[in-house]
Amino acid sequence: MKAKYALRAMSELARAGDVRLQAHEIAQRSRVPVKFLETILVELRAAGLIESRRGQRGGHALARTSEEIMVGDILRTIDGPLAPVRCASVTAYEPCRDCADPEGCALRALMRESRDAMSQVLDRHSLRSFARTDAAPLPPLPDPRSAP
Repeated sequence: MKAKYALRAMSELARAGDVRLQAHEIAQRSRVPVKFLETILVELRAAGLIESRRGQRGGHALARTSEEIMVGDILRTIDGPLAPVRCASVTAYEPCRDCADPEGCALRALMRESRDAMSQVLDRHSLRSFARTDAAPLPPLPDPRSAP
């Protein structure tokens, strides 16, 4: 869920172009709870994907162009390595303690193939192309005052 919210928020920033958006604006446009979004924005800023400024002309904006940010970059920032197990990870490799032969392990080979397939898809789609396909407006949030 966190990655889904991050992709929604980043799409809004990509569509905003050079205009800085306040967290509450991003939250409203992307239908992400503000408090949850603030945590996500901190992670995206720490990874160098967005920049933030305080003050009257402050807000959040992409740190690079939307063509330079890949969907895989966002997902790795929020969820960590793409590999389903550490021994199959490219960036966070850790051998299994109970594996006698990591190089010959059939499970590791299968998980690496899975990781590679995910990477091929996610790293070939830029935020710009994703934001274009994700441009359909989301339905408005229900009014919490009308809840039973």
